[in-house]
Amino acid sequence: MAVKIRLQRHGRKKKPYYHIVIADARSPRDGKFIELIGTYNPITKPATIDLDRDKALDWMTKGAQPTDTVRNILKAKGVMFKKHLLRGVKKGAMTLEAAEEKFLAFVNEKDKINAQEVIKSAAATKAFHEQVFGKAKPAKVKAQPESTESAAADNAQD
Repeated sequence: MAVKIRLQRHGRKKKPYYHIVIADARSPRDGKFIELIGTYNPITKPATIDLDRDKALDWMTKGAQPTDTVRNILKAKGVMFKKHLLRGVKKGAMTLEAAEEKFLAFVNEKDKINAQEVIKSAAATKAFHEQVFGKAKPAKVKAQPESTESAAADNAQD
C-alpha cells in the first residue's frame, strides 16, 4: 500500500485551511485518511503551521512519501533535517546526542526567525493601517455616571 503525507483542504471558498494527513495514495484528496498529524493555514502572515514532528518523522521512516508542498512544510519545521541526522547516526558518522543537539539548535534558530517575521508583519500591517486611515485617534472616554452617593444626595434635597 502506497502511503502519502499530503494536505486535505478545509475552509470556505477563497479561505483555505489545510490538515496535514497520512493517507493511502488511492484515496481522494478530502477522503479517508489514516492519521492527522498537523494543520497548515496559508492565509495568516506568516503562514501558521502546527505539526507533530515525531509522528511525521515516524511515518517518513516507515516509507510515507510527502507531496511537494508537504515536503516544503517538513523542511521548514525541521523534520527532513532530523531524518538526515538520524541517517548519519545509523551510519556511525555521529552520536545520537550530537544529532539531537544539532536538531535543537536548528529548531531554536527557526523559531527566532519566525518570531521576527511575526513582529515584522505586525509592524507592516500597523504602518499600512496608519497610512490608509491616518493616525490612530485617541480612544473616546465615556462619560462617567454620577456616583450613587451624589445621586442619592440630589434626590434627598428634592
